[in-house]
Amino acid sequence: MCGIVGYVGDQKSLEVLLGGLSRLEYRGYDSAGIAVIDEHGTLNTAKRAGKLAVLKKDLETSPVANGSTGIGHTRWATHGGPTDHNAHPHLGDDGKLAVIHNGIIENFGELKAELVAEGFEFTSETDTEAAAIMLGREYRRTGDLTAAFRAVVRRLDGAFTLLAVHQDQPGVVVGARRNSPLVIGLGDGENFLGSDVAAFVEFTRRAVAIGQDQIVTITPLAVAVTDFDGAEVETEEFEISWDASAAEKGGWSSFMQKEVSEEPEAVAKTLLGRMNGGVVRIPELEAFGDEVLSGIRRITIIACGTAAYSGMVAKYAIEKWCRMPVDVELSHEFRYRDPVITPDTLVISISQSGETMDTLMAVKYAKEAGARVLSICNTQGATIPRESEAVIYTHAGPEVAVASTKAFVAQIAALYLFALHLARVKGTLSEEELAAQAAELAAIPDKLATVLESHGEIAQLARWMADTRAVLFLGRHVGFPVALEGALKLKELAYIHAEGFAAGELKHGPIALIEPGQAVFVIVPSPRGSATLHSKVVSNIQEIRARGARVIAIAEQGDAAVLPFADEVIPIPLAAPLFEPLLAVIPLQIFAMELAAAKGLDVDQPRNLAKSVTVE
Repeated sequence: MCGIVGYVGDQKSLEVLLGGLSRLEYRGYDSAGIAVIDEHGTLNTAKRAGKLAVLKKDLETSPVANGSTGIGHTRWATHGGPTDHNAHPHLGDDGKLAVIHNGIIENFGELKAELVAEGFEFTSETDTEAAAIMLGREYRRTGDLTAAFRAVVRRLDGAFTLLAVHQDQPGVVVGARRNSPLVIGLGDGENFLGSDVAAFVEFTRRAVAIGQDQIVTITPLAVAVTDFDGAEVETEEFEISWDASAAEKGGWSSFMQKEVSEEPEAVAKTLLGRMNGGVVRIPELEAFGDEVLSGIRRITIIACGTAAYSGMVAKYAIEKWCRMPVDVELSHEFRYRDPVITPDTLVISISQSGETMDTLMAVKYAKEAGARVLSICNTQGATIPRESEAVIYTHAGPEVAVASTKAFVAQIAALYLFALHLARVKGTLSEEELAAQAAELAAIPDKLATVLESHGEIAQLARWMADTRAVLFLGRHVGFPVALEGALKLKELAYIHAEGFAAGELKHGPIALIEPGQAVFVIVPSPRGSATLHSKVVSNIQEIRARGARVIAIAEQGDAAVLPFADEVIPIPLAAPLFEPLLAVIPLQIFAMELAAAKGLDVDQPRNLAKSVTVE
């Protein structure tokens, strides 16, 4: 939620700010704005409700002078609606200071009352304006923007990343963060700030992540990081593993379509360097050591949304291969129910962005309770990996579309790698069994590419069903979380009612929803696995077909038992049962995307949603 860009360097602030905001559009927003200090030392601002294109059009008719110092923002409304007045930046010190903000200042009502009592006037409904006015007040006392930040941030409660510029200090941008992301980009005679590395990857691939309760001051030639009390903080530089072209459409009709096409590569990169001759070894897990891992007796996976469904899939594999109990919990429920956590509990967090606030707070809770903590993440330098003892990066590359696709399959791949690593350490699988499972996993990228060849047929099906008002999804075993994910994608993208059910629950209530013409996707387990499970799902198909349902089956190639009872069959390549979810989810992603496109909807930026949920 919200995109933030800061820049100091030569006279190209507008290029950096607008380009960075364009690459941050995926985070979700409803207004945009910039503040630039021009060559004459004057602070100029422009902001508009609506998409970034609205602001750009305004700048064409009413240009803002370029300069060497600037900040830019895309806002996702929290306090106050999406209006021009509520858009960022907000001003302080009689219009000489500009502030942008990601997060929520929880005690802003108290602070605003204090400022109003002192005679300050507000022009917006936002919590951010209170911070801007306070910074302006402190700047007049100290004459230094960094010192003003130190005085103000200690009074703020909640989650925030704040960036500010002051026209009396051109060539300086100051930022502060608490429970909200901020990253430094290191350039040559220029430096950058961003809510993630996409903000500046066009200009540099050198980056430094800002830690919790830290303040950063950038000038063209220097970067200084301190804690909120002013003590210097050591930082660690990392190299961004992808370039700006990876965050561009590259001729695809949408980012989502591009990212679906990248799923074979995303899984392949996640496996790279972690499998050798059928043996899985994950270097990142050296932070634990085999002794710690062998002592783990229970695993709890915490995540939200699509990431939680990847955890549900992995639960089956971890329990089968490692013979230990696994719980999968929604992050926002986990820490509020007083969970049982012991020193031999491993908590695995899953977050594409590494900034999901609910998951971050759950990670902190687990650490304080004495659990060991591992994260699965796609974003270098993110907060959750830095709060964890170890991290397995998925290397899926940037995922720009709000609806997650390649991150989902990469997360499952990373979790399966972890499961095989742990099974080797614990000795719960023989060398032959480990090698067999590793071979199955290594074959997935090529099989994913095969599934993608059905895109045209699935798109045609979606166009035929463009007027559908409700779709149900059924699955058993590892097919159940796939059903949940298929329903979620359809809700996110097409704005229609969609529900995923465990197929065994059908006669316990959901069958009441079946009426003539009701579309039902069924994820059919392989007959080569549990024959009983396969026959039970085929029976479910017969039951709903008898009541008039239109059945679309996702089944492995050659499954003749399904053909007489399904209206449509989308085949997937043969795979061992635990690996089928990686293949079966792809048709559901494509269907949701193409149905939304057939309805004329924005596939990449669905209404009301943000890519990274950085507030609770």
